[in-house]
Amino acid sequence: MTASAPPIDPPVPALQRPANLRELFWAFTILALQGFGGVLAVVQRELVDRRQWLTNEEFIEDWAVAQILPGPNVVNLSMMIGDRYFGLRGAITAVLGMLCIPMLLVIVLAVLYQHFSAVPQVAGALRGMGAVAAGLVIGAGFRLAVAFRRHPLGKLVCWVFAALTFAAMALWRFPLGFVLLVVGGAACVFTWYRLGRPAQTAAKP
Repeated sequence: MTASAPPIDPPVPALQRPANLRELFWAFTILALQGFGGVLAVVQRELVDRRQWLTNEEFIEDWAVAQILPGPNVVNLSMMIGDRYFGLRGAITAVLGMLCIPMLLVIVLAVLYQHFSAVPQVAGALRGMGAVAAGLVIGAGFRLAVAFRRHPLGKLVCWVFAALTFAAMALWRFPLGFVLLVVGGAACVFTWYRLGRPAQTAAKP
């Protein structure tokens, strides 16, 4: 009886990059115009699946850094990606793409909402969108979890950290900064130690 071969991970597709600043600007403008509620799912789909500017693993790492930095997560991420490809000009262009046209749209919607906020149907429709946004975030979370199989800690440990993060935020109601510092810090230390072990083993005679 022969042992079955271990599963082979699918090959990582070759990454693309924005051709110029114009493409970078409109990419983040389109992304921002779709970001109603479940922005994480939209960002993951646009940057990883559609444009292939990042791998799933790179997106998780960049999103984690964007969450630690002060300010809106998606704006921080846009600055990081813009700077990665075009330096300071790219960072400024990406942020302008995130803010200019979407800001005008938000102003128009705010004026309309001020006139129609008392209509029960409008209020009910907005509450219904909350459930859709929650579903988008949960779906994006499961898609991002695919990267666990390539993580140095392994899938089981990654799921433990994910469960601890969920429990700390949803059940115990710890502040986000505390969760990032404690759980995120522990994950970083464990990963750093795990990545250093092969080098230490190889250095031994």
